[in-house]
Amino acid sequence: MIITKVSAQKRPGRYNIFLDGKYAFSAGEKTVAEFVLLKGKELDSEQVERIRQFDADAKASDLAAHFLSYEPRTIFEVLQYLKKHEISDEAANSAVSQLNELGYLDDHQYAKLFIKNDLRVGSDGPKSLLRKLTQKGVDPEISQTELDEVLDEDWIEVGQRVIKSMVHQAGKLAQRELKRKMKTKLLMHGFDSGISTEVIASLDLLEDDEDLQMQALKKQGIKAYKRFRRYDESERKFRIKKYLFSHGFSSGEIDAFLNGEVINFDDLAEY
Repeated sequence: MIITKVSAQKRPGRYNIFLDGKYAFSAGEKTVAEFVLLKGKELDSEQVERIRQFDADAKASDLAAHFLSYEPRTIFEVLQYLKKHEISDEAANSAVSQLNELGYLDDHQYAKLFIKNDLRVGSDGPKSLLRKLTQKGVDPEISQTELDEVLDEDWIEVGQRVIKSMVHQAGKLAQRELKRKMKTKLLMHGFDSGISTEVIASLDLLEDDEDLQMQALKKQGIKAYKRFRRYDESERKFRIKKYLFSHGFSSGEIDAFLNGEVINFDDLAEY
């Protein structure tokens, strides 16, 4: 077979190759240069198949490199991207192997960077990171190996970012209730119970501060009184007691409020 025509496609860098007057295949610049595909060159069927395979591999490598140029990716993400662009499994796997050998595609390194970024500015605990990395196609064993390298104090710093916005509620909620809400939020962000407890304990603002606790008791007590003041005295006190207990106050603190030791009950009418 003789190459009778080489014409440029509308897509930059792609060419149509005609053999014996008929369209045979398309090729990229790299393929044209590699096999010197010029008019008049003679090719046999074995060479044509080799050219097509080379071009498929080159196209896959170029697409994968382009995809990686925006941000780091996992092997799974690159394979999915190539599949979406109708690249054959053989060409996709070849491109991935090549990029892996060159050090551009490494799930270990990806997991390390992903975790490092979270430790610097993120808000995910280890369980959440493991789940996210697994969704990106990273082998859980690889992710866990990298997660095990992180020190507890680094997780505590991330956890503090998670509950930072809740600190201002000290003096508004009972310390027990505030700590419970904080722990729930940390668990939802992928921290285990042990690290969550350490994160909360690291906040000096949550030391047993009687003034803050009394502020919270007064605030929540007034709120309960306003909600239940339409009831008679006995029923009102029962409902207030139930409300305050469910919000983390001790029996002694609740009795102090109901006995008028926190705020004079005659003053409650003003609220």
